[in-house]
Amino acid sequence: SPWDVESVNFLINYNIPYIKVASACITDFRLLEAVRQTNIPVILSTGMSTKQEVYKAVNFLGDQVEYILACTSTYPTDTVEMIMNFIKTLKKEFPTKRIGFSNHNAGILYCVVSAALGAEMIEFHITLDRSMYGSDQAASIEMPGVRKIVNYVRSIEDAMGTGEWTVFDSEEKIKQKLRRVCNG
Repeated sequence: SPWDVESVNFLINYNIPYIKVASACITDFRLLEAVRQTNIPVILSTGMSTKQEVYKAVNFLGDQVEYILACTSTYPTDTVEMIMNFIKTLKKEFPTKRIGFSNHNAGILYCVVSAALGAEMIEFHITLDRSMYGSDQAASIEMPGVRKIVNYVRSIEDAMGTGEWTVFDSEEKIKQKLRRVCNG
């Protein structure tokens, strides 16, 4: 996440797959122009941004924007400010973009919820110890939490299924035992 043009120039010396535009930088068009000139795919975070601000940035960067992240920029974010359904809103507003989630809540729950809501990318802060010095340590997740997020998200992917109408083979014995057939 470069916060200035000099940082963009530094990053292009490396083979990075994405440049993330932090929520705080979404209206810095000098920075966005430098990012645009790289032709590197963009992850755009929406915290503290109005609909108009997000649209302006997306339109400016165009097809270079690959992910748009639902986000609230408070550290740590209170439950009532998580607005998880904003993921659905972004999916409707930007149907050609991949929608993700940027977590600043101290727990892991909302990362898992975001996967169930269809987030295609989940970003969160990681720390070795939440009691360490730093402004976002309280909103960061320690390694055991990271492992839980990965396991829960993989489980959700398995559990979501295809959505097709299905009677599983494992249900057949139960069906034979419990099913009642009434003429009518």
